[in-house]
Amino acid sequence: MAAPEPIRIRKAVIPAAGFGTRLLPATKSQPKEMLPVGRKPVIQYVVEEIAAADIAQLLIVTSQQKRAIEDHFDLNGSSAHGLDEVAHCQMHYTRQSVPKGLADAIAHAEPFVGGEPFVVSLGDSLIRSMNPGGVLPRLIDTHVREGAAATILFETVAPEDVIRYGIAKPAGDPGQEFAVADLIEKPSVEDAPSTLAVAGRYVFAPTVFDYIRRTQPGRGGEIQITDTMRLMLQDGLPVWGVRMGEGERRLDIGNYRSYFRAFLEMALIDPDFGEEFGEFARARLDQDAE
Repeated sequence: MAAPEPIRIRKAVIPAAGFGTRLLPATKSQPKEMLPVGRKPVIQYVVEEIAAADIAQLLIVTSQQKRAIEDHFDLNGSSAHGLDEVAHCQMHYTRQSVPKGLADAIAHAEPFVGGEPFVVSLGDSLIRSMNPGGVLPRLIDTHVREGAAATILFETVAPEDVIRYGIAKPAGDPGQEFAVADLIEKPSVEDAPSTLAVAGRYVFAPTVFDYIRRTQPGRGGEIQITDTMRLMLQDGLPVWGVRMGEGERRLDIGNYRSYFRAFLEMALIDPDFGEEFGEFARARLDQDAE
């Protein structure tokens, strides 16, 4: 009997339906995912990261006033205008008309997924990685090797920042890869089981859709993917974590403080203008210090 073919993950989902209210007025008439960070919009970095992981079928979950995302990735018969790295990708779109949370946005991908495992990459955060291939190949490799129902990327945050994230309770001492015993959404500093925060990248088995249907609305009436994964854990399904490594950082575009920092960081590494911009920034700071 021939050996079964190895599992290959071919599809990715990008939730991009949020209203971006913390970035008003810049997001009044454009999606926050289209805000430029350096010379590209945020979501282009996300799509390029997925394409670099050899995934070419993408579904972007949008909402009202997000048509600019579709227009941006419309090649119009050409791979020009800086989209060469994603020109081979097959882009699909669906709408989450009512904002019911991240788990509900992912649920809209069930027909697209077609019973296959898939990647989820949030459309408002990018991962800067100095490592060849980035984070997604490691996340996928762990998911397949461990036969996981869900695999999550984590970053280490400052203890006082755990109140802003979903936080992992590892099963034992966490290495670069670890089994997850529990997930706590926005715990207090005193109750946080670790400083490992969910970093906006996941791999799911298709069984996640059954668990989303079982997930009850939480804070604000939204269905949270953290609650979905806790149901998986309660049923004994394996959930794994992968830590971001040295030379890897998540750049979030959730508010102006993080957006300004992300823009500065990506502008400083621009191959054409980064050095010049860095000199300008240093001179400007020195001028203010006088």
